[in-house]
Amino acid sequence: MKNPSDERMKELLHTKKRIAVVGLSDNPERTSYMVSEAMQKAGYTIIPVNPRVDKVLGEKAYPSLLDIEGEVDLVNVFRRSEFLPEIARDTVKAGIGVFWSQLGVVNEEAYDYLQAHGVETVMDRCIKVEHAKFK
Repeated sequence: MKNPSDERMKELLHTKKRIAVVGLSDNPERTSYMVSEAMQKAGYTIIPVNPRVDKVLGEKAYPSLLDIEGEVDLVNVFRRSEFLPEIARDTVKAGIGVFWSQLGVVNEEAYDYLQAHGVETVMDRCIKVEHAKFK
């Protein structure tokens, strides 16, 4: 597994503004909430993807990536590594071009699948930390 260069990650973060966040919790104490809130404050549109909540950060939540209306630029994943292959398949089906999983979240099967389908993939990196590096 190989992440894109820092220069490419910077480019992605400057151009991909509509982010679907898989596993976004409505609990302000959770990392997914804190990271997504920071990204929202930085000007990104956050689309919560979690079948157990109706709204997070003032945005309507969707049960899956396949239920989202409109285009999505990037998928940011806050689920355990074993869930990545299924999320990767949904990312491809939904036609989303960038897949990003948070720190500690890696799955080779999902990575290989995404690469085979032309989806740019970042794994094991915090989107908020990377965004802060590239301001």
